[in-house]
Amino acid sequence: MNNPAQSLPINDNNMDSTSRETPRGNREEIHWEVVARTGGIMPATIMAGRLQAEGIPARAWQEGAGRALGLTVGILGTGYVAVPEEFVDKAQAILADESQIDWEEEE
Repeated sequence: MNNPAQSLPINDNNMDSTSRETPRGNREEIHWEVVARTGGIMPATIMAGRLQAEGIPARAWQEGAGRALGLTVGILGTGYVAVPEEFVDKAQAILADESQIDWEEEE
């Protein structure tokens, strides 16, 4: 999570932009912004689930080659968490709060 939100072309499943139906039945484009990068898909999936629990649409993905090879380091091992651009600030605040938690058990 050492990365501020940035636009990133998302190659996996065409996730850089999608569309949704408006109340009038028109389609509007949704632009996804990366809010976190992780070492592998598992932490990215956990972060996306945390954001979804807060009502924020979130997606996690990893480059296909990295996922196929089971990589968790390097460019192909990077996991990404993306949210629609209107949720970036809220998502970053939630993820920042989570990074302050000490997960070590007290003895």
